[in-house]
Amino acid sequence: MWLVVIFCMLIGLIIGFQLPIFIPLVYAKYMSVAILAMLDSVFGGIRAYMENVFDTTVFVSGFVTNALLAAGLAYLGDRLGVELYLAAVVAFGVRLFQNLAIIRRYFLRKSY
Repeated sequence: MWLVVIFCMLIGLIIGFQLPIFIPLVYAKYMSVAILAMLDSVFGGIRAYMENVFDTTVFVSGFVTNALLAAGLAYLGDRLGVELYLAAVVAFGVRLFQNLAIIRRYFLRKSY
């Protein structure tokens, strides 16, 4: 199964690097925070799958909600003149690293 996941990720990266998609500089902050939130959801989904509690509805709703919340915080911060997107970066960054640490521990326990 993991071989299929890795293969699909590689195909996606190759296609992504070959497509000429450019995001305007004005939206770069919003997209970067939204992508970070989406990565947090993906790693949370992988963690939930490993713990046998994965639910597709929870994953999809969390994926969309996290991305919208992060982009909304960045937009609100821009309107207020405050770098509010940093709050989303810190929150989602911490959760991303926590999920990654739990996934890593799962693989280490499984290998021993």
